[in-house]
Amino acid sequence: MLKRWILGTHKGSAVPEHLQSYLEEFTFKFNRRASRSRGLVFRRLLDGAVATGPVAEYDGTKGYNWG
Repeated sequence: MLKRWILGTHKGSAVPEHLQSYLEEFTFKFNRRASRSRGLVFRRLLDGAVATGPVAEYDGTKGYNWG
């Protein structure tokens, strides 16, 4: 499903340096595909954005550090 999503969404022009970001986006969408309360997801996203401190450019461009 991931391969089909990348080919369909990015038209085969996926950049290897961004594969982690593609995987994170796919996982987010896949886990919420049957969500009945999409407004709640948006609300939680806003709550998280307000509660989280600033992110350096490096952290945003190099992906999330899971370690």
